[in-house]
Amino acid sequence: MGNQKNPDDKPVADAQRAHWQATYTQHPQMYGMEPSEPARHAAEVFRAAGAGTVLELGAGHGRDALFFARKGFTVHATDFSATALEQLTAVARESGLADRITTTVHDVRDPLPLPDASVDAVFAHMLLCMALSTKEIRAAMDEIARVLRPGGLLVYTVRHTGDAHYGQGVDHGDRIYEHGGFAVHFFDEALLKSLAQGWKMHRVDAFEEGELPRRLWRITQAKR
Repeated sequence: MGNQKNPDDKPVADAQRAHWQATYTQHPQMYGMEPSEPARHAAEVFRAAGAGTVLELGAGHGRDALFFARKGFTVHATDFSATALEQLTAVARESGLADRITTTVHDVRDPLPLPDASVDAVFAHMLLCMALSTKEIRAAMDEIARVLRPGGLLVYTVRHTGDAHYGQGVDHGDRIYEHGGFAVHFFDEALLKSLAQGWKMHRVDAFEEGELPRRLWRITQAKR
């Protein structure tokens, strides 16, 4: 095990914020413009549930937010990288989607800048498994529940403890490991189940993404 640290320390998360800002600056549209598979799944379940408004947390440069907008949803995209959101906004203007997408620079450790019960659906691809402590993840989940309308859907993805990078690199404690400059909180089943308390769980799907490949869970659940 590496040097144990308190994952609530601001320096760890703040360093990650700076790292992502620099990464988006150096590698514009680093994930390409094709939507992720979790976003394709989310669009289907959101549409089937009659959702019209989607909040995407950790939208990055917007490949999934733009996809949701093209599918007819009204999208509020947040990310802690202003650079990434500027890239998203530019593409939205060029694509004629600016009227369907709003953006807000937001750190998920802070309360969401939205009223109670104001969105139909929330999507977060690998945001909740960033350099967040378990306490911060729980607080973020409470905020998601607050802004969702009753019956509203949440689709989120996280890397889990079966991933090849789990236990590798710098150990920050609380199952947070930093590898290649990126810190990840790897979820186990106990955390997944505890975060679903008070929600109606629809399904948990295991999938892989990328060249490593990264091993993730995709969770679909509804606010009671």
